Amino acid sequence: MGRLSIVFAALLMLSAISLVTARFQSRQLFVASERMALKARELDIDWRRLQLERAEQARNARIDELARDELKMTTTLPGRTIYLKGVPAASSAAAAGGRP
Repeated sequence: MGRLSIVFAALLMLSAISLVTARFQSRQLFVASERMALKARELDIDWRRLQLERAEQARNARIDELARDELKMTTTLPGRTIYLKGVPAASSAAAAGGRP
């Protein structure tokens, strides 16, 4: 009976140690899972911010403003516009020496 008690006591101790180890690992995995979820939320927020920033950068009004302010560009006026007349394709081939 004495040996059987010692064997059961040893098995009980192993079981208790196994339970404590399993709970510790479970807590570590839970903490790691929460960290990854927080990181995923942060990345999602960054992604949305970048999408808004990209939309703002590509906005036509902003591009127009930058062209006027930084590049000193102005809107074209009909009086300042020079129109060039193109040479027809048939006469340009004749001018090039008769090559087709």
